[in-house]
Amino acid sequence: DVQLVESGGGSVQAGGSLRLSCAASGDTYRRNRMAWFRQAPGKERDFMASITTGDGSLYYADSVKSRFTISQDNAKNKVYLQMNSLKPDDTASYYCAASTAIVFDCRLRGSYNCWGQGTQVTVS
Repeated sequence: DVQLVESGGGSVQAGGSLRLSCAASGDTYRRNRMAWFRQAPGKERDFMASITTGDGSLYYADSVKSRFTISQDNAKNKVYLQMNSLKPDDTASYYCAASTAIVFDCRLRGSYNCWGQGTQVTVS
């Protein structure tokens, strides 16, 4: 199994930046793809960005493509989400996810079998 712990959330003013980190432990060699999702109160958990652990191929939700950047450091078993030009609508809990299987659609929550506890981002 793979355990995930997010960090880096906090409160920021509109237009500011935050960098979220996700540390993986356990059977980290089984990770195939990593992703970030977010969930605002009363809303669905939405896909933000993903990266394959092998070749580093990227995929972004259209809503954040120009502002968010996903990256990884496989030596440290970490994945990052750099968030720039933050808006109040970005306020949500942000979750790191991992898949240990082949992913056919990286945008779907069901494609990932490991999840972190989330980190809160508040933009005012």
